[in-house]
Amino acid sequence: MSEHIAIPRRDSDIPGTLAIPASGSGIGVLVIQEWWGVVPHIASVVDRLAEAGFVALAPDLYGGVNTTEPDEAGKLMMGLKVAAAGDDIAAAADYLVRRPELTSAKLGIVGFCMGGGLALLGPTVTPHIFAASAFYPAMPWPEYSPAWANYAGRAALVHQAESDLPSTGDSIASYVKDIRGHGGDAIVETYLGTEHAFFNDDRPEVYSAEAAALAWDRTLELFRTLG
Repeated sequence: MSEHIAIPRRDSDIPGTLAIPASGSGIGVLVIQEWWGVVPHIASVVDRLAEAGFVALAPDLYGGVNTTEPDEAGKLMMGLKVAAAGDDIAAAADYLVRRPELTSAKLGIVGFCMGGGLALLGPTVTPHIFAASAFYPAMPWPEYSPAWANYAGRAALVHQAESDLPSTGDSIASYVKDIRGHGGDAIVETYLGTEHAFFNDDRPEVYSAEAAALAWDRTLELFRTLG
């Protein structure tokens, strides 16, 4: 079961949600929120990762704020500064890699929607993250320009909803080309017949059990290579 913790940062702590596997140790994985914030669905992902044998941590990039209203979520997302989010991810990675439960110095990162875009950013802002799993990533910020050169020796896995292809397909293809061009590995899996947020079982109007299960298995397989 996950617990609330404080992640040290230069100026103030970052709220976090942490779960340790029953074995007491495992590979570390950061979990990055959707635009709603660290809502129960994100906490459930942290718990599921722990059940699968990982030490999972979700840093709260909104500092404890969350919402169920799309308009408010959009404002929170667009108010997020990419550089600041990158700093928070780096601080969370610094904290997680020092946990005594970790069995590897290499971390994974997984994120959803807004968090998917920030998960792709993860390996570019800290040397600790070696694998990113990005679910239907959104990158709406004008200043979003990760240093893809930092992906050398690292991997990205993008889970793309078919409905997102017109809006994000070209950008993701460009990112994949840049990652590969700088010595990283990048794979895009497109889930036919799916809508954005198909992994979120709290949203039955878009949830796809089959696609979610497949994407989850692929994500766990990626992270297990870090051990």
